[in-house]
Amino acid sequence: QVQLVESGGGLVQPGGSLRLSCAASGSIFSITVMGWYRQAPGKQRELVAVINRGGTPTYPDSVQGRFTISRANAENTVYLRMNSLEPEDTAVYYCYAANKWAEAYWGQGTQVTVSS
Repeated sequence: QVQLVESGGGLVQPGGSLRLSCAASGSIFSITVMGWYRQAPGKQRELVAVINRGGTPTYPDSVQGRFTISRANAENTVYLRMNSLEPEDTAVYYCYAANKWAEAYWGQGTQVTVSS
């Protein structure tokens, strides 16, 4: 089992920045991919960014160039730096991890609200 705990959400004005953190514990030796998904009210959960153990990130077009994911393997932590935030980025952000058996784990979610 893997436990994920997020932190860093909150309210920010359009154009502002936030950094999310996610700390993993438990069977961390098996984790291969970590990342972030988000879900806005009335919408499906969508990919925000993922990063593999080697440090290679993947972003959808919607956040490319604005968000940066990084991973500190020694700390079992993944970070998401979000710049130039837009109201459309408002959502609950979930930390995600997958192990080498393709089992997925989720954090409890942290709210990000972009509003003036």
